[in-house]
Amino acid sequence: MKRYCQGLRRWSNPLAMINLNRFDLVSLRLFVAVVDAGSLTAGANRFGVSLPAASKRITDLERHCGIALLQRGQRGVTATPEGQTLHRHAIEVIARLEQLVQAVNDLHSGATGHLRLCANPSAFGGFLPGVLAEYARRYPHVVIDMEDALSEDGIRAVQKGTAELAVIGDNVPHEGLETIVCNIDQLVLLVPAGHALDSRQNASTVSVFDHDLVTLARSASLTRKVMAAADAVKRTPRIRVQVRSFDAMCRMVAFGLGLAILPRAAAALYAEALNLVQVGLEGIEMERVLLLAMRSRSALSMPAAALVDMIESTAPFGSVTTPAP
Repeated sequence: MKRYCQGLRRWSNPLAMINLNRFDLVSLRLFVAVVDAGSLTAGANRFGVSLPAASKRITDLERHCGIALLQRGQRGVTATPEGQTLHRHAIEVIARLEQLVQAVNDLHSGATGHLRLCANPSAFGGFLPGVLAEYARRYPHVVIDMEDALSEDGIRAVQKGTAELAVIGDNVPHEGLETIVCNIDQLVLLVPAGHALDSRQNASTVSVFDHDLVTLARSASLTRKVMAAADAVKRTPRIRVQVRSFDAMCRMVAFGLGLAILPRAAAALYAEALNLVQVGLEGIEMERVLLLAMRSRSALSMPAAALVDMIESTAPFGSVTTPAP
């Protein structure tokens, strides 16, 4: 592979014009799948083609571009610098084509637009359902395509163009994206009725970390906040169970598998139903700030721009906009 890549660089003509009509959408999508998977075999399997067929398509794409796009290694394949550039642009092209297909489908169904949104568990367990209910009332012919995703996954979806908007935690890196504050909630501790901490109005951070905890995945913005609070008091959290939703977190707490720290709005949904008790927190930054992230506000579709405007106009705390750096 190294020898072939060098040959491509040596014999490619930098002045040659690439024929736009020879770009194959199937090969571009396959190339993105291979780079994302870090493996030609995994990419072929993900895309549903045989390994020889995938290899030939990638080779043809490299010959057409006149540059090496992939570099083989012991742990799979990685994109060359030139391949990274193609990967970035290919993602945008594919996303635009997917939007085109969706727009045509919407025309057939009578819809007037399509809102593509990712949101983290804090949003789903708190303010977002009410906001979307009002949005659906105002714009009944807009199709809402929504995905429950951790903040990092939501950011990647916006960067790739598979979603226009994502609700994320403010403590997750989001370079290159514009954001507005869309919700602020307070964190509370959720404990089973009869627990040693259930009679307290507030519990100290140190006392909380003496108990087993139930959390979301370690990459989740809420779990990062809990880990940061533990670091601040020089404690190691005793994370016993990790789950993917607030519903699962609260059910684990109800069965005595640990305590949970989560936004008050989400805790209130489960406290009464599962006989759980909310306890305030001391010694931890209790505000939970959520951001609405987008690549460029000026480039949003009309349905997405309408949601941003609605959130800004109804936010009780006043919206704060952060431009992309």
